[in-house]
Amino acid sequence: MNTKNLVLMALLVGVGAALYVVTPGMVNGMKPDFMLTMMFIGILLFPTMKETFLLSLATGVLSGLFTTFPAGLVPNIIDKAVTGFVFLAILITLKKLANNFAISAILVGVGTILSGTVFLAVALFVFNANVGATFAMLFVGVVLPAVAFNVIAFAIIYPIVVKLVKRSKFNTAISQI
Repeated sequence: MNTKNLVLMALLVGVGAALYVVTPGMVNGMKPDFMLTMMFIGILLFPTMKETFLLSLATGVLSGLFTTFPAGLVPNIIDKAVTGFVFLAILITLKKLANNFAISAILVGVGTILSGTVFLAVALFVFNANVGATFAMLFVGVVLPAVAFNVIAFAIIYPIVVKLVKRSKFNTAISQI
């Protein structure tokens, strides 16, 4: 693992954490997870098992620490691990198509739906978090708007990151296209 790549991944996670902290909660303490968007960008840049593990773990722990959702630490860690590796598997399966910006944006939307579903299922059904709302209410009230937020954030941030990566000497999946 290259030190420059680790620094870039840390910057992505740090920007995601800053966006996550300043985003207000929507329904019962749940809020759009911009750290997830940054994790997806990191996986798109570094589509390997080691980098995905590192990004998923760091993103899961930080979003769990900053969450306003009751009993949200462990569900966040589980959610990011599952989502990160499923996203990587889809990315590897669609290797040629994933270079297309529109396909990548769709993958971010699908990944956000998966992440929200896993998080809510673990938090509500495994940890029995009492938030006064049903799975369906939280899915419609938070997860679906989060999909829109994350895809829009991805559409704004990803081209900037791609430009910066291409100008620098980073060895990423994008620089090899």
